[in-house]
Amino acid sequence: MLPEEDKTQEEADKIKIYLLPNLFTAGNLACGFFALTWIFKYQPGADFEPIKMAIRLILGAFACDFFDGRVARIARKESPFGREFDSLADIVSFGVAPAFLVFQVVLYQFERTGWLIAAMYLVCGGIRLARFNVLTQVGSSKEKGEFIGFPIPSAAALVVSMTLFMMWMAGHKRELGPERWVLMGLMVLLAILMVSNVRYPSFKNVEWTMQRGVAALAVAVLAVLLLISHFEVTLAALFVVYLLYGLVRPWISKRWRQEIESDEESPDA
Repeated sequence: MLPEEDKTQEEADKIKIYLLPNLFTAGNLACGFFALTWIFKYQPGADFEPIKMAIRLILGAFACDFFDGRVARIARKESPFGREFDSLADIVSFGVAPAFLVFQVVLYQFERTGWLIAAMYLVCGGIRLARFNVLTQVGSSKEKGEFIGFPIPSAAALVVSMTLFMMWMAGHKRELGPERWVLMGLMVLLAILMVSNVRYPSFKNVEWTMQRGVAALAVAVLAVLLLISHFEVTLAALFVVYLLYGLVRPWISKRWRQEIESDEESPDA
């Protein structure tokens, strides 16, 4: 038998680290870190530019998170290392950064309650990630094609896109309007949904080159044009629709769900 140290070294040598997917994950983590540095620069009542820069970086982290998984699945290079690295990056970019951003913009006015809400969002996000990893490790089919609980990257994207929309509404003002209190309720709602059993489609198996109808093409083109012309409004609307879709999804017919989610693997599709 091999000595314990040799066994440990042999197991470490077998760890598979694929370059391209993990480069995207590293980009996700770096964006989260730089977002935090910009959030620290913001002072309540001052110009919103540091917050806007932080929002861009968090959205950049969201893009990196999307592509790291996509690249790994296409190349069939998924690994336990990549999964754990991804979760560590997510807790920074989509847990710590959005929670601190909302605290700096709104929650600071209620010191105890504000910290409680921000911490609640962060802790529930961490629980969400841990549950996802456990279900993946045990090979549960429950998270194939769908998420159990609202995914934390989408939660962060919803929070920052709503913040960006409110800053757009405020115009040249240096404070958000009364609607900023919606962010408090949104943080609590997202915390609850992340640890809930509400199921959301993952869209991991969407085949972008698959044959679709004319209506689907028209909707896709319209969404792109709206993002270009009214970015702040459209981005927030897209994530709000995704949030609401999971809540009404159980009452949508199976046929419509397959059409919306492009579930090619389903035998009924």
